[in-house]
Amino acid sequence: MTTPRVLFWHRRDLRLTDNLGLAAAAAISPAITGVYVLDPQVISPPEHLPPMAPARLWFLIESLIELQQRWRDAGSRLLVVEGDPVQLLPQLAEQIAAEAVVWNRDVEPYSRERDRQVAQRLQSDGRKVVVDWDQLLIAPELLKTGGGDPYRVYGPFLRNWRGQVQAKQPVTVPAPAGLVDLDPASVPSSDPLMARRDSHGFKGTELCPCRPGEAAAMQQLTSFCDGALFGYEPDRNFPGVVGTSYLSAALSVGTLSPRQAWSAAQEARGQARSEEQLHAIAVWEQELCWREFYQQALFHFPELADGPYREQWRRFPWENNEDWFDFWREGQTGMPIIDAAMRQLNQTGWMHNRCRMIVASYLVKDLICDWRWGERSFMELEVDGDLAANNGGWQWSASSGMDPKPLRIFNPATQASKFDATGDYIRQWVPELRHVNTKDLLGGDIGALERRDYPEPLVNHKTQQAKFKALYATIRS
Repeated sequence: MTTPRVLFWHRRDLRLTDNLGLAAAAAISPAITGVYVLDPQVISPPEHLPPMAPARLWFLIESLIELQQRWRDAGSRLLVVEGDPVQLLPQLAEQIAAEAVVWNRDVEPYSRERDRQVAQRLQSDGRKVVVDWDQLLIAPELLKTGGGDPYRVYGPFLRNWRGQVQAKQPVTVPAPAGLVDLDPASVPSSDPLMARRDSHGFKGTELCPCRPGEAAAMQQLTSFCDGALFGYEPDRNFPGVVGTSYLSAALSVGTLSPRQAWSAAQEARGQARSEEQLHAIAVWEQELCWREFYQQALFHFPELADGPYREQWRRFPWENNEDWFDFWREGQTGMPIIDAAMRQLNQTGWMHNRCRMIVASYLVKDLICDWRWGERSFMELEVDGDLAANNGGWQWSASSGMDPKPLRIFNPATQASKFDATGDYIRQWVPELRHVNTKDLLGGDIGALERRDYPEPLVNHKTQQAKFKALYATIRS
């Protein structure tokens, strides 16, 4: 009796260790072949959607190259093909005589519709389809209010989520080994991966703090949980301090699983030496929950991808000054903390989360520019670009999302004083202002002689704040 062949479709789970879908495939048969589809709809979609950021494409390609080696070490192979998964996957399953096709589910609207079509085609060919959740600690269908509705507020979601996670005590599963490879005669001859390796266009590969590949993700997780995690609160708030995990890209493409992150945090709890350290770990766990809150929100409310959660924000009279937007994007607004953050993003593909909130508030509440412009820009630049997290963050900053606070406006000078009090972060990314005294640097009140080649501020925060509030009053009803 021949061993049945299984095709495993990688998407946002670029690892062998603790991959629940892959474990399900291995339970069917050791004769597993991996596949990743470079989908044009994801990498270079139609104009109305943002293209994949060069930084993210770099991270993806390097992670796939490492993943191919891991498949070889396990005894089989990862095929990489390019095109429409709805067409290619049934063809590939037929070519290698796969009896079953397995993958992990996704929350994004495009992915869900694509997966439905793929499953329909495969099943009509008589193939078994197995799908399950892997990228979340708790499946979104299991997180409902007492009335059976999806959560719209983070606090109650956190309590339910944490209770279920603690009751479940997530465990990680080992990578499969001793896999059975294809007959070389049935292997597709072309592999577009290496040709893509030098075409991503990202110049900040050495500067980016997020490192591609499963091995690097585990190294970063271990390093974080041995050190910075114990001071995560309050260090996570200071962009000039190495106080975060830098694992956002790894969690987004799945070189690291949420179960691995959670398990490492629980191990760190056993090493904590104070209530402050235990609190810091709890705050990082809450950040993992924020990730899942936004994922389940997109799953239950796919319309979030197209516009504001709060209907009245569809009527907001945005000014949308394109020149101001371009200055914001390039880090030339004349407000040092804003420009430092945007330059960090442009040069490294990554921005500190505190700064993401500051620059988002500035674009929306100071420049009075539609938050969707900023949301798209981030997806075009971020190494960790994730539709659910990016959309959730921007709607939080714009006050158009699920956050119960009706209006939140950040004063960029106040934020800089609180979270970059020495000005070190600003001086790193805006070197032409290194000579400016700290008080003026943080407030942006820099004289003409001191400015030299640095631009004047685009706007006055106090004036724009009043203007924004007046515009907001027109949509409150």
